[in-house]
Amino acid sequence: MENSNPKIYSKNAILGFSIFMSVLFGGILLYQNLINIKKKKEAYTVLIVSIVLTIISIIIVNIPENPKSFLAYLCGFGGGSLLAKYFVPKYFPDEEKYPKKTIWKPLIIAIMIMIIFIGAIFYSVSTENYSNY
Repeated sequence: MENSNPKIYSKNAILGFSIFMSVLFGGILLYQNLINIKKKKEAYTVLIVSIVLTIISIIIVNIPENPKSFLAYLCGFGGGSLLAKYFVPKYFPDEEKYPKKTIWKPLIIAIMIMIIFIGAIFYSVSTENYSNY
């Protein structure tokens, strides 16, 4: 018997990307799931919620004088849990009936984005140090 449901990213993938990348990244995976099942309005709602949660996370992480990385993971876990434990069951009550997409494509994109950001940080630090001479 052929499964007629479209492939979706699992709630574990959404949670994992939210914790280790950002809630926005997890939200984009859920957004893609909703677009695949033709729930455009709900997809945009999830995207807006994940943007707001990402902004709140950035603010919380930067409140202390010396930002702590564990706060970023904690915020990612909280936002990812909201996406995976509230929104996924709400829009995919029978999630197990959907075949799962592999995470390789978003993982490669995430790694490329991280490399670009890390490169930009190194570049800005090196030009800052160079201008001090």
